Amino acid sequence: MSLSSRKTYTAVLGAYSVGLYLQRHASSELLGRADFNAAQYPAWPAAADALARLLEQYAQVRGELRVLLSNHFTRVLLVPWVEQVTSPEELASYARLCFEDIYAESAAGWVMRLSPEAAGRARLAAALPEGLLGRLQTDTQASGCCLVSVQPYLMAAFNRFSQALAREEFLFIVAEPGRSSLLLAREGGWASVRSVSLSDSTTALDALIARENQLQQLDDRAPAPVYLHAPGRAEQVAGDTQAVQRLDVLLPLGQCGDPLHAMSLVVN
Repeated sequence: MSLSSRKTYTAVLGAYSVGLYLQRHASSELLGRADFNAAQYPAWPAAADALARLLEQYAQVRGELRVLLSNHFTRVLLVPWVEQVTSPEELASYARLCFEDIYAESAAGWVMRLSPEAAGRARLAAALPEGLLGRLQTDTQASGCCLVSVQPYLMAAFNRFSQALAREEFLFIVAEPGRSSLLLAREGGWASVRSVSLSDSTTALDALIARENQLQQLDDRAPAPVYLHAPGRAEQVAGDTQAVQRLDVLLPLGQCGDPLHAMSLVVN
């Protein structure tokens, strides 16, 4: 098999199901989908089992796999700038302390990645379960494929749409089914990041945006421009005191209400 004939797959681990897609240039074709029991805690072993079944059934040996993780499976935090932290090892330790302070649990068992930033700027950090990463590596290898990337969906969506955002200040919201993640930039740097449970109703999303605007105004700041990426959600949101700009991908006819398929098209 030549390198040019290798197939590229995207797996999306969503809140309640897993989808496996074959990438075709700017489009993707659904190969298979499997639900899992999201009620158990942690839910990632059930999601990994579902993906393993899909890989065994549909993936071609020597294919390349990219995995997108729903924000249900990752944790995000802001790591403030500290002048005394000068080495990569100190930064990693400091980020773990920040994780434990925010989430009130040990950082052991979590793999953390930090954004590269200029001196004086806070960093974004994303953490995913170490066990999940290990399962993805093992199961992909067992299928004969090569795991080329594992991306938290918030980060993948930001990378996809970053050119469309205001340069210095913005509020970027990713509204997945059951959970919304919010990324706020101020004066060209990261100001806050968090993920919240949220119902899939337009009313709940409107209320979230209005509350964010009010929180910013408490600091005597004008609300930052709001950008919304809501994969698979067709309805509009009203916002509060300002327009909300939608950032979406074009789905195939008949797939407009499928969040997993929309997520598969975001990966870079």
